[in-house]
Amino acid sequence: MNIFTFYLDIQVCMFIIQFKLLYIGALGARVICDNIPGLVNKQRQLCQRHPDLMQSISEGANEWIKECQHQFRYHRWNCSTLDRDHTVFGRVMLQSSREAAFVYAISSAGVVYAITRACSQGDLKICNCDSLKRGQARDDKGYFDWGGCSDNINYGIKFAKAFVDAREKMVKDARALMNLHNNRCGRMAVKRFMKLECKCHGVSGSCSLRTCWLAMSDFRRTGDYLRKKYNTAIEVTMNQDGTGFRVADRDFQGTTKNELVYVENSPDYCVRDRMAGSLGTAGRVCNKSSRGTDGCEVMCCGRGYDTMRVKRVTKCECKFKWCCAVECKDCEDVVDIHTCKPHKRPDWLDIT
Repeated sequence: MNIFTFYLDIQVCMFIIQFKLLYIGALGARVICDNIPGLVNKQRQLCQRHPDLMQSISEGANEWIKECQHQFRYHRWNCSTLDRDHTVFGRVMLQSSREAAFVYAISSAGVVYAITRACSQGDLKICNCDSLKRGQARDDKGYFDWGGCSDNINYGIKFAKAFVDAREKMVKDARALMNLHNNRCGRMAVKRFMKLECKCHGVSGSCSLRTCWLAMSDFRRTGDYLRKKYNTAIEVTMNQDGTGFRVADRDFQGTTKNELVYVENSPDYCVRDRMAGSLGTAGRVCNKSSRGTDGCEVMCCGRGYDTMRVKRVTKCECKFKWCCAVECKDCEDVVDIHTCKPHKRPDWLDIT
């Protein structure tokens, strides 16, 4: 099973629909959806029934790609292949690794987030605000009335599950079980950070009366949460009857319900290796003084680094000028930029 095909096709499909939405009336949703490569029958049916939802999935793809790149910006594998080299990204995803687990989770979360947001904004015909949030309720501050527009997270989760999980349900192997599990973790991560927002009513804003609604938190909170789950992801193997998986570590105590799971260990991503989906770290900027993953020792895999001195212009000595502007000077300073050395070829390769 190729996750690269799945997610690249989703992205391709979204962009196709983005550019053809104006022509849906003339061409018909069926014609467009039938010409999107890589969709399984269930996905194609959902596309034909809800072509406007495909636009939301496209926006969700953009959201999770940016978030993935943010979360791994100081990591040897930094999601850059999502943007620049789909083939290499596909190779990474062919392995049932921690990285694949994170991508499935964050992408599923991105679809939930985008669809739920579109429902609340009135962009979709099939859904709107959460109609179940009516009447009175109570929190630690007292009673309040449901009002405003609560984000319809349950619809977002329902559609994302139907669309994203459709491909995985066609086969039953360890990778499919892993993908379905991580998809669910991503969906639930968005719901975990729903927050209560309120507006006060009363004399001088005394808040004697409150109208409240449920809203999604910024997607960054979901990304931060799943990044921590990536760090503690659990290795699993398929059980004997093929209906589920078990933790590889027999001494493990606890549950995998809310944890990311993987089947194969990751490569170290130190050296460019297209077969393994690794771009390597040659030329990557590193932090000389850090001992973390962004530090030159870790990022450069012990190969050392080059230092380049560059001039940098920044705004400085800013002053507020009445009224109403801020004036700054351009200040120039010199900084050192450290980049990882390339991998050295073994001498025997150069012997003729």
